[in-house]
Amino acid sequence: MRLKKAGRRAAGALAAVSAAVVVGGLLSPVTAATEPDAGSLGAAWTATHDGAPQYPGVHIDWDVPITMSDGTVLKANVYRPMDAAGNIVDTPLPTIVNLTPYTKLVSMVAESALSIPGLSDVLTGFLNGFDLSGVGLGGLSELTKVVPGGAARLFAADRKLVQSGYTQVVADVRGTGFSEGVWQVFQEREQLDSVEVIDWASKQSWSDGKIGMSGISYSAINQVHAAERQPAALKAIFPVEPGSDLVRDVLATGGALGFGFIPPWLLGVNGLKWMPDLVSIFGGNFDWKWLGDRLTSPLTFFDYVIQALTINSVPEIPDTLKSLLETDSPLRTAWLGHPENVRVPTFVYGGWHDIFTYSEPRIYDAIPLPAGQKQLIMGDTYHANPGSGFGNPGAPPRLDVLQRAWFDKWLKGIDNDIDSYGPVTLFQQGGGWTSTGQFPRAEVDYRRMYLSAEPSGTTATSLHDGSLSAEPGAAARLTVGPGIMSLCSRDSAQITAGVTAILDACAKDARPMELNGLTFTSAPVSEATLISGAVNLHLNTVLDATDGYWSATLNDVAPDGKSTVLTSGQLTASLRKVDESRATRSANGDYIDPYPFLTLADREPLVPGERTELDLGLTATDAVLQPGHRLRVDVFAFNFPRGLPLRPLLNESGLLPQHVELDPSAPSWINVPLSRAL
Repeated sequence: MRLKKAGRRAAGALAAVSAAVVVGGLLSPVTAATEPDAGSLGAAWTATHDGAPQYPGVHIDWDVPITMSDGTVLKANVYRPMDAAGNIVDTPLPTIVNLTPYTKLVSMVAESALSIPGLSDVLTGFLNGFDLSGVGLGGLSELTKVVPGGAARLFAADRKLVQSGYTQVVADVRGTGFSEGVWQVFQEREQLDSVEVIDWASKQSWSDGKIGMSGISYSAINQVHAAERQPAALKAIFPVEPGSDLVRDVLATGGALGFGFIPPWLLGVNGLKWMPDLVSIFGGNFDWKWLGDRLTSPLTFFDYVIQALTINSVPEIPDTLKSLLETDSPLRTAWLGHPENVRVPTFVYGGWHDIFTYSEPRIYDAIPLPAGQKQLIMGDTYHANPGSGFGNPGAPPRLDVLQRAWFDKWLKGIDNDIDSYGPVTLFQQGGGWTSTGQFPRAEVDYRRMYLSAEPSGTTATSLHDGSLSAEPGAAARLTVGPGIMSLCSRDSAQITAGVTAILDACAKDARPMELNGLTFTSAPVSEATLISGAVNLHLNTVLDATDGYWSATLNDVAPDGKSTVLTSGQLTASLRKVDESRATRSANGDYIDPYPFLTLADREPLVPGERTELDLGLTATDAVLQPGHRLRVDVFAFNFPRGLPLRPLLNESGLLPQHVELDPSAPSWINVPLSRAL
């Protein structure tokens, strides 16, 4: 059915229409039909997804072997619709591919649970009403809303999607689940596997040759990697929480190991890959090559973590670990994506506090497609709760609803106007859901705001209460040392994928962490003020050692003193050298994204006692300061578990106090995208 609503076309689409909506007290140009909930179109997409299925049943072929070009056999579950008579539908259908390292057995169990009659509706009703914010656990309530928001079906297999006339293939990536081989962790061979699985699926009798890709996190990254290689059969992707610059995203942001995520994640995937195929054991056809491959690499990549945490000096770093610290190594080359090569319709979902926040808007911006054929949603979410709150009034439609509409449009040719949505739908921190034509927003300009030692009078608990102003202040040296309050912070919640976000006192208020930091706070704004884009902090520093570690946050401070982190960043001081070929600058010449090399070859140790200027990039954000609110920059000398410098560099820093040198002739400032001067 063709779903029409006059004048609904996104900015940049074929029939663009201008309009404006009030956002946080400001007029923000958007297109006439792109309210975040999509209005009547969103209701129609939801009704289509939740209506009576075209096919009542689903048939699953278990552990279907797919042989790669090097002889390695991957195992996949193939979900196909069944008619009312219980017959497998033999009409060739569009096919959705999901490649996962978390074993398709987990996907099957999750899909089976969601398919219990009435259970999904009961869970949705209960979880939508589940609210512990009154006892300081509002973050826990937000984490439970993955099911009501539709993300659970994207992580598992989507039975409703299959029943609407699709085939779905869920395959274990090489070296995980029941697939043979050694786990490659996004390397060249694994990326080639994705293309070969797409080619295989497109040539099966049950496929019409049109392939889409689905999935969250690891599976989302695989989608982008596959689309960059432009396989002919791939027609659309729907990546939820994808990364594209994996070193800067989470592995070694600012040169510091993402300790709260990487070690437990590696242990989790490596543990799951040892789960044996019990059916094959009892059936007498156990895959002994599978076992041999597991014994070859029992804890893939965990040796890198051990080396990073135990090697005492830079000369002792082994070549295996050095490969992570070289720009042109095969590992770094494979982990640096090229979304500019994507040519298929792409719907990106990300979160402002996701582990892949750095990449998500960049993927959208880099794809050379018109608005509508590419879409971006950024929620106020962590990695563990994508789509939290979706489907509620004023919020976007559920993720499974949007995915169904996306594939119906680009794989089946149904003119449902999903290309008129957005194209950029953002949860504006400090405000609410908004739609706009681009990110960053067109209304902002980059402006310097200077760090000053002059007290702002807004806090009595930070190490120093400084100001943020339009002009440099008097000369001063402010000292900050490592502390442990970063355990109770939004950065801790971010790197643990949202686990520690259950504590509102930590994740939603920065004042506990500010006990260990320097704060610089602006005067209150008199009008709603937008912040939109990446941020860079330029610091003039002095260290008492040959290395150090800086982290910083940009915060919204309410009249009652509550300090809410909008975005953050970190940098190992000796890894500050900027790759100018990739760095970006604003019109005023200051860095937006300084893009440090993060390589040993470009390392620049510091001279104790001498001034060193460095640029510390903070991930992109979108927010509105309401009247009476203030902007704050927090500066810290430690940020565990968000980051932990490599052991040799940590040894050199000695965990000593560090100094910010405030000097009008060589000032420290933040380059921030604002809709008006503060």
